Amino acid sequence: MNNPSPSNTYIALLRAVNVGGTGKLPMKDLLSMCEALGFQQVKTYIASGNVIFSSKLSAKACQDLLEKALADYAGKFVGVFIRTPQQLQKLLADNPFADKEGNRSVCLFLDEPITTAIIDAVKNKRDEELACGDGALYVYYGAGMATSKLLIPAAKNGTARNINTVSKLCELGLAL
Repeated sequence: MNNPSPSNTYIALLRAVNVGGTGKLPMKDLLSMCEALGFQQVKTYIASGNVIFSSKLSAKACQDLLEKALADYAGKFVGVFIRTPQQLQKLLADNPFADKEGNRSVCLFLDEPITTAIIDAVKNKRDEELACGDGALYVYYGAGMATSKLLIPAAKNGTARNINTVSKLCELGLAL
């Protein structure tokens, strides 16, 4: 007798998506798109391109499907970063800035190894602090992001979420 393969819970983080401007994608459209792809238990969280779902497919297969559907929708490539709740849980546990304000600390998600070379390439650093993580670069924006002139060249290939959002996405993913 064949047992169905178990579902995996994933959190997809979309790059350059918001409620207005060039990356406009209503979350109800994202939810419908994910359901049409066969993802189950689909939930979105805030209007910045976060979606939690379960699927029997691999993370890479889900990423490929969602990137293709988003390209069809938007007429251009939209990067998708897939993480499990356990990966987010580890990022939160390893956060070197856990004692600092969660709204001033971010995880920059990348699909490349996070190395000190990424930090070495940063420009205009003032009171910001950076640290390497497993699948994300941690950035603490001291005085705040609004006044920061920090340039992270690797950011063009990634997407960032503040620690408060990462924590909530982790919580929602673990509860799915």
